[in-house]
Amino acid sequence: MKKVGKFFIGVKKELAKVRWPSKKEMTKYSIATISFIIFFGAFFALIDFILAGIKVLIG
Repeated sequence: MKKVGKFFIGVKKELAKVRWPSKKEMTKYSIATISFIIFFGAFFALIDFILAGIKVLIG
């Protein structure tokens, strides 16, 4: 049981060292992440559409 207690004390100490992002930073990171997902989703959909068109023309 002592090992479990020591573990949780260590976890608490490590969490105290963590620098948590502010609300403004989280908003900025979230917008950037969603933008990248939308961009790359559209990019790969376009590539897929182009390759499918080429396949139809060739085959």
